[in-house]
Amino acid sequence: MPNTLNTLRHRINTDLAQIQDHDSVDLVVIGSGGAGFSAALHAAIDGARVLLVERMAHVGGTTAWSAATTWVPGTERGLKVNPDDTPEDVATFLNHAVGERSDVKLRQAFIDNGPHAIAKLETNSALQFQVRMLHPDYLSELEGSVLRGRAIEPQPFDGKLLGPNLPLVRHPIPEFTVLGGMMVDRDDIFHLLRLSETWTSFSYSVRIIVRHFLDTLLQPRSTRLVMGNALIARMLYSYIQQQGLLVTHTEVTQLLQDDHRIQGVVLRQTLSDGKVIQRTVRSKGGVVMASGGFNRHPTRRADMLPGAKEAWCPAGPGHTGQAQDLALQAGGQMGSCGLSHAFWAPVSTRQRADGSTAVFPHFVMDRGKPGMITVDSQGQRYLNESTSYHLFGIAMQAHHAMTPSVPSWLVCDAVALRRYGMGMIRPGGKGLAPFLDDGYLKQGRTLADLAQQLQVPADQLQATVERFNAFADHGVDEDFERGTTDYQRANGDATWHGPNPCLGALREGPFYAVALYPGDIGAATGLLTDGQARVLNAQGVAIDGLYACGNDMHSIMGGVYPAPGITLGPAITFGYLAAQHAVARARLG
Repeated sequence: MPNTLNTLRHRINTDLAQIQDHDSVDLVVIGSGGAGFSAALHAAIDGARVLLVERMAHVGGTTAWSAATTWVPGTERGLKVNPDDTPEDVATFLNHAVGERSDVKLRQAFIDNGPHAIAKLETNSALQFQVRMLHPDYLSELEGSVLRGRAIEPQPFDGKLLGPNLPLVRHPIPEFTVLGGMMVDRDDIFHLLRLSETWTSFSYSVRIIVRHFLDTLLQPRSTRLVMGNALIARMLYSYIQQQGLLVTHTEVTQLLQDDHRIQGVVLRQTLSDGKVIQRTVRSKGGVVMASGGFNRHPTRRADMLPGAKEAWCPAGPGHTGQAQDLALQAGGQMGSCGLSHAFWAPVSTRQRADGSTAVFPHFVMDRGKPGMITVDSQGQRYLNESTSYHLFGIAMQAHHAMTPSVPSWLVCDAVALRRYGMGMIRPGGKGLAPFLDDGYLKQGRTLADLAQQLQVPADQLQATVERFNAFADHGVDEDFERGTTDYQRANGDATWHGPNPCLGALREGPFYAVALYPGDIGAATGLLTDGQARVLNAQGVAIDGLYACGNDMHSIMGGVYPAPGITLGPAITFGYLAAQHAVARARLG
């Protein structure tokens, strides 16, 4: 792909009517998140005629809403940052982290093929990555872990290059934007918070702010795309360049199966006027399931995630498991539970002005910072607040079985609120009135006042804070060892004037709290596959022509979340492997 990209002039046709009934393609891909786009784009790069099917109005799935960190060890860019990393170290790390919770052969397939998938995309598409100098594995205490080089992320993208196709990209979560829709990544946040401190941050901030306000005047949305929006936009741009076929608002109603071989799909699209279009499409290479997993499935969710309300799920709305149902009817099998059926994060919720519910994942920006603690219904700490968001969510549920802790309360003092913000509240400590009025934010002049707001024992909350403050003063969390690993310290505050970057006392009122719930951010349990992403039947034999990747595929991490981007990295890799096998199958006729 040339360094200079040209603006697309024509909008891709997303109507099912463009497809002739009983038309034939080389590959059908179900779902347009990172996994589906990887399979579709890799196949298109190889010259295949590909049909990408998306049941929602926009492409991108949860990937478009995510930070799009992609854990693929051994990439060319990653090795430039950490040349000492080896495949053997990666295998050792995953063996310690995951163990027997997943098939070691699948993990090895990921390790062996991930760098090739990324290299192929960077060479042949607009998708380009970057690597940060500090981006640790989450379980950094384990042998084989590293501080940098394995996690890559998409470079920002100019959405204007998509031309009339920009509206196809799913909009970011509003609460993750500023100034009425301006997307920001960690670099932007760094400079915006220091806008008045250095000329570099001032000029950087002015540049992106001016661009955003020009976009509000001239464009349908902000066009400086970062993180998940950048990844999806880059993939969409390249897929259009490769002349791939795309239909939206379209669902798969049937897999065509003949003599245990998947031969194609039946598709249905409902138009805005109520007219229904149906097409039978043959696929010489087969069908790739990449629809996002079971998180919003009407029955599977209740069976696998008991007690976790769907209202707490921040994942994309299209993850209904409908495509998985078709794969199961074709003979596919769901994997067994590893550490968990899902990946988790603590979330807070708030009703928007339009009546919809905002679900905000508390990843790294607040809960592990100095001056923040999490308590249960008894006003007691029960976990290490600096642990990974996945382990945090699991700990909430485990503790709730003994002591009510759903919701838990993220508590801070005035200093921490000004310095870091809290959930949907920005740093600076201003504009609190709407959050206080609707109850998202609780405030107390003293800890006793706050305890009354939270309906927790005031004496216990006071004792918890006093004990934590003593830990903060001498830099050692004697209860939960907060701030003892490289990962935890990296997400603390390096500028904090104290012995531990994750610990700071809560002393300056008013005191604040936000309710936290365990939110499932993605499926870990999915369709069993082999190392080529082929779906397996009950006998462990591959179903000819049926593939799964992303969260439709059973995670190679066994419900463990050992590092950043461990969903997207395997998603892109097994999308690449599925495409490779399916294209070869199509060419054999």
